Amino acid sequence: MKITNFGSLNIDYVYGVDHIVREGETLETTGRSFFPGGKGLNQSIALARAGARVSHAGRVGLADGQFLIDYLKQSGVDVSHILTGGGATGHAVIQVDSKGQNSIFLYGGENHSITREDIDAVLSTLEPGDFLLLQNEISEVGYLIRRAGELGLKTAFNPAPFTDAVLGYALENVSYIFVNRIEAAALAGIPGEPDAGRILPRLEAAFPDAAVVLTLGSGGSILLERGERIYQDAVPADALDTTGAGDTFVGYFLSGILRGESSAQALKLAAAAAGVAVSRLGAAPAIPFLDELRELV
Repeated sequence: MKITNFGSLNIDYVYGVDHIVREGETLETTGRSFFPGGKGLNQSIALARAGARVSHAGRVGLADGQFLIDYLKQSGVDVSHILTGGGATGHAVIQVDSKGQNSIFLYGGENHSITREDIDAVLSTLEPGDFLLLQNEISEVGYLIRRAGELGLKTAFNPAPFTDAVLGYALENVSYIFVNRIEAAALAGIPGEPDAGRILPRLEAAFPDAAVVLTLGSGGSILLERGERIYQDAVPADALDTTGAGDTFVGYFLSGILRGESSAQALKLAAAAAGVAVSRLGAAPAIPFLDELRELV
């Protein structure tokens, strides 16, 4: 059994700010850094650092994306399915405030140039029962989910950033769904940002055959799986930057599942890894290695 992550590849431009900029406000930053990023890349790095053998598929720009491929390769990720195109590599502009909270906007770039032909070429290398990991930062996600179901793959889906298109995807083909409170509310058809108590029954009814992981930041996480609810506390941490915490969580959880651990064990491991990640600056560079978590799990 192997896992392929067909996901985004971004350059993250991170700006330190005293507070997240408000409408009409001009704000001087306290610093600027850039890192490899994208939810796809981050989750592949998390899987690799957690000990999983992961292949990444996606697109970068020929002029500015090679360092992302190099970073993945150096991290132990198979990069043979990454293509280059003539457009710009996707990128994100990220504000991180003095409390470690963030605000992000994305430019898709080559992430939105992925074709069905690209997808079919990658999926042809997989076998029934293999894992396919997806986010919602690339083109043709709906096609990926549908074809994965037809081919008997186990799809894990993190529908971020959430769009109305997600509701039209063949989500009955998905085995694992990772959502935060806002994404969960949208999937459940509840407006706003309601408490978990209102969301959980809707998710259980909508996805009876999937494992749904609801992450709640400092409130921990909840796994819904075939009528069972498993609660996991967050690991206390001094938050410096929360940008890659969710991606760290996803990668580490799936690494546990791939090793044959129980869902509860995988949830505990993911919480520990996310707790370490938020205490560091950046997204991919902040993701811990498995050996760093020995005392936390």
